[in-house]
Amino acid sequence: MVLFSLKNINFTYYNYYKMFGKSNAKPQIDKDQLELLKNAQKRIKQKKRLYIHFVVFLIGSVFFIFLNLVLGLGKEFRPFDTNWFVFAILIWLFLLLYHLFNVFITHKFMGKAWEENQLQKLVSKQEKRIESLKQNLEAEASLEDSEKKKSKLTLIVAAAENNAIGKDNKLIWHLSDDLKRFKKLTNGHYIIMGRKTFESFAKPLPNRTHVVITRQANYKAPQGVIIVNTLKDAITIAKNDTQPFIIGGGEIYKQAMDMANKIEITRLHETFEADTFFPEIDTSVWKETNNIFHKKDENNEYDFSFITYVRS
Repeated sequence: MVLFSLKNINFTYYNYYKMFGKSNAKPQIDKDQLELLKNAQKRIKQKKRLYIHFVVFLIGSVFFIFLNLVLGLGKEFRPFDTNWFVFAILIWLFLLLYHLFNVFITHKFMGKAWEENQLQKLVSKQEKRIESLKQNLEAEASLEDSEKKKSKLTLIVAAAENNAIGKDNKLIWHLSDDLKRFKKLTNGHYIIMGRKTFESFAKPLPNRTHVVITRQANYKAPQGVIIVNTLKDAITIAKNDTQPFIIGGGEIYKQAMDMANKIEITRLHETFEADTFFPEIDTSVWKETNNIFHKKDENNEYDFSFITYVRS
């Protein structure tokens, strides 16, 4: 019946073009119709094979019975006290039923439409996985950028072997290289200090933003100098700087020790009498990452080392 319908379709297309089209025009069938035709032809072949299988099964069953009962072939062979052709027919019947199942059941649930549906599910699942990975990568990149932009507080100091850093609000030594290093590292950054440290300067240092911590009310400072009352306020003020520096004095260093991420210390290899000291560096908390030794010369009175610590 299906084969007859297919022939009718082709015949109809042929007549249409013969009557109304150009003499050399070829029948045109769109992709969907062509797919339907191919599937119909495939189903015809499947059903035809099943029909042939069924006919051969009937003929073969009769032949087995004839061989056993009429010709006596294998008459002595009776498994389970039953003629052997019964088992042969049952096995063949099972194969026929399996063929029938494939044509009418498996084809319906696992045909081309089923394959396309499964493929679409796999593609959709993969797209979701890729989107998830993309979002994770974007989140990690955003977190990494955030970490890079996060303010990293650094203590910068020159201290003797006994941690002395000053006396009577003045430096005890003169190291030209240390002053150059201080200028290079702090240039363009916020520098946070106590009131006494600020007052030890002749004037504010150029190209740096000064944040001065004092408890004094209405403390007067030059224009551009920011006055705060606590270290926490000073750090908040400097949060947009990627590396603000704490530059003194002793009490401010002590308060900032637990908040800092890095220490840049110029270690003088001498001991001095002093009234201001840098806190002891706990090497279980701070890891030394750089150490450069310098001998004293005409511009530097003492042997010293530039040492960098980071919080471990």
